[in-house]
Amino acid sequence: MTSTGGNGIESYAMDEFDNPPKGPAGVHRGRRSAAARYTPFVVVVVVAVLCGFLAWGVLSGEFNKVHWPWSPASSQTSSTTAKKKAAEKKAAAKKAAEKKQQEEAAKKQQEEEAAKKQQEEEAAKQQQEQAAQVDRSLSVRVINGTGISGYAATKQSVLNQAGYANVAAANPSGTLPDATVVWYQNDADKATAEDVANALGISNVQQTSGLGASIVVILLN
Repeated sequence: MTSTGGNGIESYAMDEFDNPPKGPAGVHRGRRSAAARYTPFVVVVVVAVLCGFLAWGVLSGEFNKVHWPWSPASSQTSSTTAKKKAAEKKAAAKKAAEKKQQEEAAKKQQEEEAAKKQQEEEAAKQQQEQAAQVDRSLSVRVINGTGISGYAATKQSVLNQAGYANVAAANPSGTLPDATVVWYQNDADKATAEDVANALGISNVQQTSGLGASIVVILLN
């Protein structure tokens, strides 16, 4: 129901529309944050920069210089690297084989030298043992350079009694030494020559060559 006041304006009875709720109502929104407002512009700028960089890289050919995992150059590089590693591995194996051969050759040479040295030592030892053994079966020649008749035969008899069966007495036929001496020719006859000298009381024993017997006794005054 309406009424007209003194000011000529119609008045109405109060209803729910005369007492609206507090706060914003209807289709109006609140103010957005700065991040929400500027993010779309930032995204647009970044995308534009990336598109420009991509276009520059394609047109200038700079992207061709980059070794992408799927690019042929990268594959070729990988293949070259693999071949290089294989070659290095092969060279290392060859070097190891050569080193092993050298070590085996050196070891074999050492073994041969050791065996040779052992043989030489055994031969020298055997020779020394032979030289230390008295062999009374050797031929002994007694030469009388004293001028005393029968003197060589006397010494021959002494040697026969000492166990020497192959003894011959003779007169000198060439140049004689300065003193009484017992000569022997081979190293193995040294012990026998010394035994002959001891049996005859001679202290001078010498090794020489060109003898007509294994041992030669020169008797002088």
